[in-house]
Amino acid sequence: MENQINKSAASAVDFAENSAEKSTENRAEKSVENSAAPVIDFNKFRPTRSSIAARKRKDMLMRVLIFLSFVVALIPLVSLLLTTIINGIKRLNLDFLTHNMTYVVGGNATGTGGYGGILHAIIGTLEITLGAMVISIPIGLMCAVYLVEYASGNKISRIINLLVDVMSGIPSIVAGLFAFSMFALLAGPGTINGFEGSVALSLLMIPTVVKSSQEMLKIVPNDLREAALALGVTKQRTITKIVLRTALPGIVSGCILAVARVIGETAPLLMASGFIASTNFNLFDGQMTTLPVYVYQEYSKLSANCPANAPASCVTTIPMERAWAAALTLIVLVLLLNILGRVVARVFSVKAK
Repeated sequence: MENQINKSAASAVDFAENSAEKSTENRAEKSVENSAAPVIDFNKFRPTRSSIAARKRKDMLMRVLIFLSFVVALIPLVSLLLTTIINGIKRLNLDFLTHNMTYVVGGNATGTGGYGGILHAIIGTLEITLGAMVISIPIGLMCAVYLVEYASGNKISRIINLLVDVMSGIPSIVAGLFAFSMFALLAGPGTINGFEGSVALSLLMIPTVVKSSQEMLKIVPNDLREAALALGVTKQRTITKIVLRTALPGIVSGCILAVARVIGETAPLLMASGFIASTNFNLFDGQMTTLPVYVYQEYSKLSANCPANAPASCVTTIPMERAWAAALTLIVLVLLLNILGRVVARVFSVKAK
């Protein structure tokens, strides 16, 4: 019995020794193979000094080109603003902002000591633009919601998109002619009022509102819609409470862009709203003057008449001074509308908690 035990122990020892020798041989063979494998020299991939210098030169060249492009794009804007400010600040004062052109004759001063103003043009611009916003923003926004949320990709949406693209290229004078013709059919020939101008401007605003709102609605993640629908929220409530609120800053920016697009229009308002020297507060009755039309009318005069026996207060260059001052007022008005839009977007946008 002891001999058998000794034999089994000896065989176990021999097996262990053989296994150890084999593993040692295998490791030795692997080490030899590994040592025989080629070593990659990463130093040859390092860029040389000449290539680094060439990259720096290219980088500096592109930086200079980009900066010069920025300067070239900025020159017209700065030049326009400086020219308008320098020429418009001369006549822009409280009297100019609080009086209209009633009883203004030539280059003579009025009874108050002023030379006429733009109060009637400011009121007309605000009322006509507000009327155009009331018409175009709801229509454009609902059209964008329909295209994105209800009719995405079908034949109707493609047709509507085509029509919107065509409308965006309509000349402004055509919009004014359409509004004038429509009101001539509805209210009689020769009908001209502020609301007619609002209708003409709304035709120019709608395509911009639709396109900008459509793009903003498209970038809202579908996960938000699916999460709301999974919780049992209706589609209408999902759109109004989640989708529109998420896209609100972009929608407001698009509406501001549309307002800036039409607030400086002159041709359609000359046909649709006319021009008067007095102040008209009624948008639906009588002609109204806007700031662009006022600038055009004053510029077309070029100079005022001052007879030989006119007093020293008579200014021959007063029409051009009034035109520059009105243009500066229009720029400030657009700036204030932009600031108001940014504030509204920030107040009503979705805030992260």
